[in-house]
Amino acid sequence: MKRLLFFALMCLMVSTIAFAKDVKLTSPDGSLTVTVGVNGGKAWYQVNRGSEIVIGRSALGFVLKDGDFKDNFKQGKVTRASLDETWSQPWGEDAQVRNRYNELRVRLQERSGAKRVLDVVFRAFDDGVAFRYEFPEQPSLKQFVIMDEVTQFALPTDAQAWSIPALTAYYEGIYTREPLSQKGKMSGPVALEVNDSLFMAIMDANLTDYSTMNFAPSGTTLTVDLVPWQNGDKVRMENIRVTPWRAVIIGRTAADILLSRMALNLNEPCKIADTSWLKPSKYVGIWWALQKQQWTWSQGDRHGATTANTKRYIDFAARHGLGGVLVEGWNYGWDTDWTKHGDGFSFTKAYPDYDLEGLCRYAAERGVRIIAHNETGGAAQNYENQLEDAFTLYESLGINTVKTGYVNSHFYNGELQHSQWGIRHFRKVIETAARHHLMIVNHEGAMPSGIQRTWPNLIATESMRGQEYNAFDRRGGNPPYHECILPFTRGLGGPMDFTPGIFEYRNDAVPGTHPQNTHEHQPAFKFIEDVPTNWERTLVPHAAMGKYVTYARQERGTDNWYVGSVTDGQARDLELSLDFLADGVRYTAIIYEDGPDADYRDNPYPMTIRRLDVDRSTVLHLHLAPGGGAAIQLLAP
Repeated sequence: MKRLLFFALMCLMVSTIAFAKDVKLTSPDGSLTVTVGVNGGKAWYQVNRGSEIVIGRSALGFVLKDGDFKDNFKQGKVTRASLDETWSQPWGEDAQVRNRYNELRVRLQERSGAKRVLDVVFRAFDDGVAFRYEFPEQPSLKQFVIMDEVTQFALPTDAQAWSIPALTAYYEGIYTREPLSQKGKMSGPVALEVNDSLFMAIMDANLTDYSTMNFAPSGTTLTVDLVPWQNGDKVRMENIRVTPWRAVIIGRTAADILLSRMALNLNEPCKIADTSWLKPSKYVGIWWALQKQQWTWSQGDRHGATTANTKRYIDFAARHGLGGVLVEGWNYGWDTDWTKHGDGFSFTKAYPDYDLEGLCRYAAERGVRIIAHNETGGAAQNYENQLEDAFTLYESLGINTVKTGYVNSHFYNGELQHSQWGIRHFRKVIETAARHHLMIVNHEGAMPSGIQRTWPNLIATESMRGQEYNAFDRRGGNPPYHECILPFTRGLGGPMDFTPGIFEYRNDAVPGTHPQNTHEHQPAFKFIEDVPTNWERTLVPHAAMGKYVTYARQERGTDNWYVGSVTDGQARDLELSLDFLADGVRYTAIIYEDGPDADYRDNPYPMTIRRLDVDRSTVLHLHLAPGGGAAIQLLAP
């Protein structure tokens, strides 16, 4: 009998080890639950909101160059942690950001063979969940190569998904909405309308020394699809031992998605000790006439970047309180097919008809700064070779911002722009710029992933289909719903340099192509003069993916508020409660609205401007014309 009891006890112990209990993590408010387990050697996770499955059982793990690292696991040590902090942004949509989460770390160990270990770290926020992989130091896993990441996101229903195709050049695609099961490979972030009370977005956060995350759908399950090196490697784990965070933002309304600060919170704290030189501002530039083929980037009779032209722009900026003047085409390298010969660009040598030093002095005397433009044509190694010399020169001239450009899908030795090589390059530029007190506006760059928390000199990024398509796209330009879906997708990663503010409707270069919105949608220039570039806090009174969005933002350091609302091709009537205003204060509202019969298709100009006294009990009626919008200043006494 004793031997029988002993044998039974041993079986129980073996069973406990072989079938470790699933572990759970709950968000601070208790609304979200992450369950993690191992079944048959395969690790998985699931996300619930109450009893509702948000992400079904989904795979975790990798395929490495020397074999699978995904189906021979047993569960090891489990540790937990929590954090509730509030940190400050030197600039941005909110001055203070709350970072509150519960954390679960699950160790996965191979049951046989090299018995390598892998940690999966989950964080549950009130507005979503995120996880990443960490590779502890171990003799059998030093430098290694990831060939595939098998991470999945199993949606329980065929949700409506907003996305652009994977490897769309520079992410300059038109987001479209289809059931998830009908999508091909997609770039992130992906926005999902699951049901009337469940909205989601899936994205990278803290993309550092890794490949960009795209998605390969199979039915309603998304599998991570990493951008490869030219030889097929996905990620070479050489310098760091963690992956980016895989973030799932979860909200009950579409507005909840826009108010999430998960991407910021999943990045490291600021690495710039003194941020006092970081000053976001508005700028004007020698750019639109180039897009419309009136001027040229290259030398000749129609060269745009001349000393005389630039002085006119500086004077304009000074008159209207704009902080910078961007000049494209000022430097040597534009006279050939620069998309093929980007290694001919010089970032320190100006064309003879452009007085770089003199213009910097002329601008400074008028309270304006020159913004240096560095187009690389994709020759990123040529740019890296000149970075120190160029940035040292700019700093000495009082230039504080550089707009970088990468009009080529391939970089050094044919490496794809959004591969690990490209991600390393973009970060090198940002970090080098920080040492020289330069802010970066990155065009044709990586998809932002909240790294402006760590490197706030990354002041804005394009990585989307911008305003220039309204100059040359022969299909007519950006559709009017374009700006109504960007906040839910591209905008989740960081500030967007869309290059707005084009008032010209007629286009002689490409007849029929023009901004697909009214001039109220791009409101009166007085509003552009007055609107700040730094904010105390942000609210979203109205939001529907791809249909309409209203933002309300409080100016940092004042009680003034600014409201902007846009709609797609449909006219809309919205009721805007001003209950966010300070109690007991009467504000002056200046409202810029679409005028009678305004329509983006053939009558964009009508506009009305009205002024009235309001307080927090006021409800404003806003009529938005097709492709139109409204802009409101709410000025405290």
